[in-house]
Amino acid sequence: MKKLLAALAFIAVLPVFAQTATSPVEFKTMKYSFGKVEQGKPVTTEFSFTNNSDKPVIIETATAGCGCTKPEYPEAPVLKGKSAIIKVTYNAANTGTFTKTVTVKFANIAEPVVLTIEGEVIKKD
Repeated sequence: MKKLLAALAFIAVLPVFAQTATSPVEFKTMKYSFGKVEQGKPVTTEFSFTNNSDKPVIIETATAGCGCTKPEYPEAPVLKGKSAIIKVTYNAANTGTFTKTVTVKFANIAEPVVLTIEGEVIKKD
């Protein structure tokens, strides 16, 4: 009975160890604040990432949460140890605060990465 309990405890702890494993892709930052942005002037930021795996990684999709945000990403595989950039542009058409996301799905990596931009669009003088 003790062996069974020990085995069950071990199995229950495995997901915790799996979540703390090093990610094959590491972003320098996953959130960016533009601060105050003038209405009607699109703004762009870049999210840099490094491939820490032993295989090339491929971005399958980078999907914005709305039409006001446009991600651009490399279509070519990112080789091991190399870095690449995902550009995110916000159109700043409407005044007020904003928080927008871009969901990045890598091939053969289960969990997508969510990048976030935020700021406040102020009226043009």
